[in-house]
Amino acid sequence: MSAAVTYRVKHETLYKYSAEVVHAHHLLHLVPRAMAHQACSEQSIQITPEPSGSLDAIDAFGNPLRRLEFSRPHQELSVTSEMKVEVRERRATDAPTESWERARNRLLYTARPPGNEQLDAIRYRVESPYVRIKQAFTEYGADCFVTGRPLLAAADALMMKLYREMKYTPGVTDISTPLLQVLEEKRGVCQDYAHLMIACLRARGLAARYVSGYLRTNPRPGESQLVGADASHAWVAAFCPPLGWVEFDPTNGVRAGLDHIAIAWGRDFGDVSPLRGVILGGGSHTLAVRVHVQNMTSSAAGRTESAD
Repeated sequence: MSAAVTYRVKHETLYKYSAEVVHAHHLLHLVPRAMAHQACSEQSIQITPEPSGSLDAIDAFGNPLRRLEFSRPHQELSVTSEMKVEVRERRATDAPTESWERARNRLLYTARPPGNEQLDAIRYRVESPYVRIKQAFTEYGADCFVTGRPLLAAADALMMKLYREMKYTPGVTDISTPLLQVLEEKRGVCQDYAHLMIACLRARGLAARYVSGYLRTNPRPGESQLVGADASHAWVAAFCPPLGWVEFDPTNGVRAGLDHIAIAWGRDFGDVSPLRGVILGGGSHTLAVRVHVQNMTSSAAGRTESAD
């Protein structure tokens, strides 16, 4: 039987506005995606003030999505998501993969229609709002993508290159920081690591998607805590035929495993932001986010405050 870990996760978000918000629409990605290695048995979302309208849906990438409308004035918005999730070992990914050039060629537009898996992957190989394709990204990963190298080995090498050369530095970037600036300064947080790895893969015609979720809070005996724990985390999935999608966490230099709880995936952060929307009024605002991940299997727990 494969190993499994059960987690309880509590994700609290609080917006405070300097003036009344007259009307607002929000999108929530806070419900875990069902996958072969992950199952959510309990889920609840508490929202204050109570929305005037709420609709559960599935977004364009297959993620659970909740749409909210607020038609009454308010100066605070509180959203608390709680869930119980079991994470099992992912399938083995040590089998040989195609060369990165052959995998790239599978995603090219040709007269022969692609299969369903390739067709789905193609939309993750082009530019997206937060991941532009630039020559600088091709050049940065050149030593990882030598001629004929298996794609899985090349992606592992790129992940470790970012892990070694980037410095995890909260507060020096935000979502508006250009990715070329992140590459030049080599500082940032998990979303910067993920966006940069995706950019390097897509710059070579490969498919890569952005995965949003959480990390195990407390380290196992003899291990150090993973970087990015106790907050929303991000990592990368690359399309690696014939294995399919393989997940890489460049912030920590590891493949995603039992420590990673996935919520949603898309082209970049903009597709899977935990909470985003459009408001009328509100003035300036402050944001506080608190994530609490409890390992029910070992009864370990931890807490911190952080922004998404």
